[in-house]
Order: sequence, then structure tokens, then C-alpha cells
Amino acid sequence: MAALAGAGFFAGLVDSIAGGGGLVTVPALLAAGLPPQIAIATNKGQACFGALSSFASFWKRGQIDRSRAGAGFAFGLVGSFAGAFVLLRVRPEPLRPVVLGLLVLAAVVVAWPRKVPAGAAPKTYRRPWLVLAPVALGLGFYDGFFGPGVGSMLIVAFVLLFGDGLIRASGNAKVVNLASNLAALTLFAVKGAILWRVALPMAVANAAGAYAGSALAVKRGDRLVRAVVLAVVAALVVKLGADLFR
Repeated sequence: MAALAGAGFFAGLVDSIAGGGGLVTVPALLAAGLPPQIAIATNKGQACFGALSSFASFWKRGQIDRSRAGAGFAFGLVGSFAGAFVLLRVRPEPLRPVVLGLLVLAAVVVAWPRKVPAGAAPKTYRRPWLVLAPVALGLGFYDGFFGPGVGSMLIVAFVLLFGDGLIRASGNAKVVNLASNLAALTLFAVKGAILWRVALPMAVANAAGAYAGSALAVKRGDRLVRAVVLAVVAALVVKLGADLFR
């Protein structure tokens, strides 16, 4: 339990600086012996607290486009619920190699250097919800089914599609991320898929890590934490791969 709480703390630290905290907690839960569905559901149980806190912080600072927030939340909710439903319908055995592959893919997305301008030119649409719908539905589904790396994917999507600066893109991403977390959490909780005795201590540790991370977000902090995350993920992927092909 101490190791998982440590993973939760480090994930909170990582999320507040570089994103990709799920790349720490999901492999850690899998390495602890939890079946894929239970590991992903338990991760949602601890991650939802951080998502709510982040959303509130960005909303308070005016870094969320309120004209898009409703559509982003609604589509993220629907997509995530569908993803979580599919996850609970599949057997755990064939899911392990899929999860392993998704972990590698998510790690690549988080590690990929994002050379985007901090103040990109805003893009306007007559019906912005039509542009937002496939993004929120698709990434919401991914978040409900798996999750790690979705925050980075959402930020890139908002920069490319709407011309948001990085800070505003992060804020708008939190809307979809909060919705997808709440939808998946609700379904997983109703189905009894969350191991609460693990999720709650990890949630407390995650919150503490996020608080500490906000103080450590200095120059080059992103690069340092990203390197550590990838090292941890690489070690855990090797372990899971060895277990899979043993």
C-alpha cells in the first residue's frame, strides 16, 4: 500500500508539472496484481479528485472558454461512459496486451516535444460544438476505456483546432477531463469495480503530490519530470511484458 500511495503522490506531482500521471498509477496498479479493469477503475477513483481540483482552479482564474465548456463537458461525459461500458464488457485476459500497447502509445504522446506557440491565433467557428464533438467523444471514450495521456492529447487538440494558448488549452482540456472522469467513476462505482481501500489513500497522496508539484513547476521542471515518468513507465512496461509472456 505504501508503494501505491507513493505512486499516487508522484502521479500528482507529475500531473501538476508535465501531465501524464496515469502513466505512473495504472502500471503501478497492474504491477501490484490488479486485473486490468480493476486497475483502470481504481485509477479513476483516485484521479477524479485531482481532476475536480484542477478544473476549479482554471475556472477561478478565467482560463476556461465558457462558450465551449457545456458542449465539451456533455460530449466528454457521453464518450467516457461508452468507453467505461466497453471496458467492463471485455474479458481481462485479452485486455492485458492491449493495455500494454496503450501504455507505450500514451508514453510516446506525453514524451513528444510540443513546439506550439504560447499565444496562438484564436480560431473561430460558427458552430464550435461540431468541431469539439469528435474530439470530446473520441478522447472521452479513450479516457473511460483506459485514460493515461489523455490530458496531453486534449491540450494538443485545443491548440491545433481552436488556436488556444497552452494555458487556456490546459484549462479547456480540464472540462472534458473532468466530465470523462466523473462518467467513468460513476459507472465503475455502480458496478463495484473500484478497489476503494486502494483508491482513497492514493487520492490523498495524489492531492499532496499535486500541491508539492505546483511549487516545483520551475524552468526545466517539465523536462525533468517527463524524463523520470518515462523511466518509471519503461521499467513497469518491461515487468508487465515479462509477466505477459512468461
